[in-house]
Amino acid sequence: MKYSHIMTAAILPLAVACGGNGAVDNGSDAPMIDKTDFKATSRVFSTEAMSALGRLSSPTLSPDGNTVLYSLAYESVEQNRSNACLYTIPATGGESTRITATPKSESNAVWIDGGKRIAFLSAETGKGQVWVMNADGSARKQLTDIEAGVDGFRISPDQSRIVMISPVKYARTAKDIYPDLPKATGRVIDDLMYKHWDEWVTEIPHPFIAEIDLEKGTCGEAKDVMPDEPYEAPVKPFGGIESIAWTPDSKGIVYVSKKSKGQDYALSTNSNLYHFDIASGTTVCLTEGNNGYDTNPTFSPDGTKLAWLSMEHDGYESDKNRIMVLDTTTGEKTDLTADWDYTVDDIQWAPDSKSIYFLAYRGGVKPIFNIALDTKEVKTVAEGVCDYEGITPLSDGSLIALAHSLTAPNDMYRIAADGTQTRMTDINADVLAQVDMPTVEKRMVPATDGKEITTWVVYPPNFDPTKKYPAILYCQGGPQSAVSQFWSYRWNLSLMASQGYIVIAPNRRGLPGFGTEWNAQISGDYGGQNMRDYLSAVDYMKKEPYVDDERIGAVGASYGGFSVYWLAGHHENRFACLIAHAGIFNLEAQYLETEELFFANWDLGGPFWDKNNATAQRTFATSPHKFVDKWTAPILITHGEYDYRILSSQGEMAFNAARLRGIPAEMLIFPDENHWILKPQNSVMWQRVFFRWLDRWLKPEAK
Repeated sequence: MKYSHIMTAAILPLAVACGGNGAVDNGSDAPMIDKTDFKATSRVFSTEAMSALGRLSSPTLSPDGNTVLYSLAYESVEQNRSNACLYTIPATGGESTRITATPKSESNAVWIDGGKRIAFLSAETGKGQVWVMNADGSARKQLTDIEAGVDGFRISPDQSRIVMISPVKYARTAKDIYPDLPKATGRVIDDLMYKHWDEWVTEIPHPFIAEIDLEKGTCGEAKDVMPDEPYEAPVKPFGGIESIAWTPDSKGIVYVSKKSKGQDYALSTNSNLYHFDIASGTTVCLTEGNNGYDTNPTFSPDGTKLAWLSMEHDGYESDKNRIMVLDTTTGEKTDLTADWDYTVDDIQWAPDSKSIYFLAYRGGVKPIFNIALDTKEVKTVAEGVCDYEGITPLSDGSLIALAHSLTAPNDMYRIAADGTQTRMTDINADVLAQVDMPTVEKRMVPATDGKEITTWVVYPPNFDPTKKYPAILYCQGGPQSAVSQFWSYRWNLSLMASQGYIVIAPNRRGLPGFGTEWNAQISGDYGGQNMRDYLSAVDYMKKEPYVDDERIGAVGASYGGFSVYWLAGHHENRFACLIAHAGIFNLEAQYLETEELFFANWDLGGPFWDKNNATAQRTFATSPHKFVDKWTAPILITHGEYDYRILSSQGEMAFNAARLRGIPAEMLIFPDENHWILKPQNSVMWQRVFFRWLDRWLKPEAK
């Protein structure tokens, strides 16, 4: 969509003040959301069973290394929301202890006061604020009272200060421009990036620093680290408190910001690390000269090094994430992973400051690795048919980590120095004991260019190879997001297989975990090798006697939705039905509708009007809307109207085209959802429509 008037981003600071107001009631009459007494009516893993699962996250080790603090959330379909509470468990394993039980979630929980107390975020008095309590959950007290609310925080090492993320006003309103029109709602727009992912950009996050007295429970005036700067810190939409690190001496912070706006912001991924000195009020850029993303700053325990994740190329949001290290004494910078051909997902310092633990996708899973600062040698610490996350190193060489797979959600494990694993939690044992879960197999599928495609095949529970089953090709989004042992609460491959389908999930070209060349190949080749990889995987599995080759569907979201639209015009009767969520249908429209133009320029090759750009012209020539005349398979299209990454008009165009062509089609539009379907009742509705459509076309008994 093209606008003729676009707004100037005028930065207007909000007044921010904070001060303790003593212990308060939770202020909410909403019923407590807790673990349900789920009773399965059959052995099938259903949407209802998935909704009953507890969601474990955010393990945090106490200063003495003896206790792990973590979050556990449950969802209420009836209340159409979720709620997270805090628990502790001995680091050596044992029984968990619940320390909060309120109708409003606690988040961002950290140990303070040597482990005697905990600080956390809660919105129980309105907007999010920082609270403190004893380690057992008693003596709960609100610490801050920030008018605009707190979205994340870190307390300084000496506990004398706090840095908080809080929004500041960014865009002019109608009232700002014409005070005599207080009820006018128009937005005057004169530059790009006026909306982003799922919101009109009216506020942006800034870091604020205040002095605190944890003993008295007081907080002084919060001061904006970036006054009058019209830039995000952290960078939206995914940047959070991991984008800010206190210096070891508590005299400053290092923060991530993308100091550009409007069209410049839309065309670039160049974020940097900035050091802010509190005493002088000065800011210094630490990553000048690197043009890609710089994120996740973290100081070594001994304070002599700063590590962060860094991408090299401006505009390439899925570039290889390198581990960079700055010697704070000499100023020397080192790329630790220059000779390691995978992209890094998360970093944590070893307690002795001599190495860094990290996560990275490799071969269709996400293991834990360690890299030594002196030799740059990478060692595999833990690897299995699972994805790890939330790693926390201990002083004895062991780790605390979360792990999940295609058939099981997160649980906590202790991993010894020799790789031995001990399960610490079994959060969902009672629910999972009532259902039969699918089985997963890795298949190596020959590609058209002689390479092999690592493909996960998920078989229905109690799989019988003498029977025939309908199948689903799962098309990944991103486009450069791993098809690993991920656990999703919407695109859940176990849920799909449990309804009687064989799920085929290829790591086609353009996915991380197989080297930078494999990952980068997709850029500028949307309708090319990655699509041939999908067809290779389908043709390979069609040969199995237990796959009903007349009843295969293709499903996917985002780039996966684009893939479904593209396959719709090229599958040559391989698919009996299709489902596309939030997919790109018309690449030319997408180029002008999307907000992050750096993505469109890098992946599509440039604007469609550049006739001398061979890459762009080749990409736009493969746009799915140009092949609607070859559509034959029934198609379900779903989209959220708050999706500003890929507008719902893309789905509407595809639906209209299908209906005009006489193709059986259905469309599910959510006026209150974004690129994802997040509200519990909408999620349940989406699953019901999803499986109703598949069953209609892929199950013989439904015909």
